[in-house]
Amino acid sequence: MHAIHYRYATVQGQRLFYREAGPAGAPTVVLLHGFPASSFMFRDLIPRLAGRYHIIAPDHLGFGLSDAPPAAEFGYTFDALAGLTADLLGQLGITRYAMYVQDYGAPVGWRLALAAPDAITAVISQNGNGYDAGFTADFWQPLRELWQDRNPATEAAVRAALTLEVTRWQYLHGVADETLVSPDTWLHDFAQLSRPGNDEIQLALFADYATNLPLYPKLHAWLRDSKVPVLAVWGRNDPIFAPQGALAFADDAPGAEIHLLDGGHFLLESHLDAAADLICGFLARTLL
Repeated sequence: MHAIHYRYATVQGQRLFYREAGPAGAPTVVLLHGFPASSFMFRDLIPRLAGRYHIIAPDHLGFGLSDAPPAAEFGYTFDALAGLTADLLGQLGITRYAMYVQDYGAPVGWRLALAAPDAITAVISQNGNGYDAGFTADFWQPLRELWQDRNPATEAAVRAALTLEVTRWQYLHGVADETLVSPDTWLHDFAQLSRPGNDEIQLALFADYATNLPLYPKLHAWLRDSKVPVLAVWGRNDPIFAPQGALAFADDAPGAEIHLLDGGHFLLESHLDAAADLICGFLARTLL
């Protein structure tokens, strides 16, 4: 068993939490979590990677154990989250790395790649969307209405995503055997969402998600030009990002390895062994 270190760094005046494991001189893999999670989602994957790779798994600002300044005092955007992540990696001396992106981790990761295209050695997308094809109509309709006109009514419609019921649903929907998913997951996330003022942080990011879609053509061009190795390992029953989002990577990364597993949005909770085997095999072939 390889030791996992739980660390903090001050970046742009904000205290960011991150998990670190593995040999310092080994190829680095950066794990970028989604909503409403934190680096906690990687707690079981990290030990499987740490024998061969240097792992960094930060909590985004406003999530997990990182600082969560009020939305009135900090502009929560995906540009800001990516900037904090880039500066954290800079402080740690990390200039080349593979990245695992899930949900919100994807728009953070895409910005990192577009800002420093040569830094990325490989991409693992686990239900981390980069294509219009990936959006499910029903889930995203209230968010699209928020993007068009942010007002009390459209905000109220998306606040449901901050409830315990919907947090639990994100973990269990599409999982054939729900007993595989520990309740610790959604209870952990909901406790973070329930912190005073965190609702306004999440509403700001819901609204800013609209800025991600215009970046997709640039992302696709980078995938084509860089020929970066891509693994898409996807829960095919995800009610948020449909499997078409995984299949679309083949349009711009013809060598992409695409695997649709019979799970949901948080695949590591129900299909850890299968996902980890695919990830470890991909990294062994690409990070030589």
